[in-house]
Amino acid sequence: MKKARRAKFVFLDRDGVINVDTGMNYVKDWKKFRFLPGSLSALRLLKEGGYKTVVISNQAGIAKGLYTRGDLRGITRRMKEKIRASGGRLDAVYYCPHERADGCSCRKPKTALFRKARRRFGMTFKNTVMIGDSMRDIAAGKAVHSRTILVLSGKEKLSRRRDWEVRPDFVKKNLLDAVRWLLRHP
Repeated sequence: MKKARRAKFVFLDRDGVINVDTGMNYVKDWKKFRFLPGSLSALRLLKEGGYKTVVISNQAGIAKGLYTRGDLRGITRRMKEKIRASGGRLDAVYYCPHERADGCSCRKPKTALFRKARRRFGMTFKNTVMIGDSMRDIAAGKAVHSRTILVLSGKEKLSRRRDWEVRPDFVKKNLLDAVRWLLRHP
């Protein structure tokens, strides 16, 4: 009898990884949402490679009153449609709507949203990968014992490496570069 293969999971941040991070302007509506070059191809490659993909993203603009949960649901729906149309898939999307001062357990680098995904999918963190563009993403990935890949398509810059409080396992140019590497080094 063949042994069942355990699903492979990739956690992704959204802004700066999948789409352009607009900084303090926030992606408040679909008109401001722009996929980063190669991100749609990367998501297709993950699906073809047998990975389940889970987005975990801090969205403090909700707590700040800059956009609503309904606005965010609309952006997410359209993002998922475009990803699906390009041959990719997002298996789950989890957002933290709080500001840092709220002290919640879901805002990265805290791990409540990762644990929520674990319960939903029955996964272990042992063979997961966290791909993010900030030290917050990398710290969250390290906290759940995930391999971590920092992409330089968003917040973090290689020139600030000396100031990094946590060290990513790998650094790649963008999501497509990270996924191509991951598929060669599962």
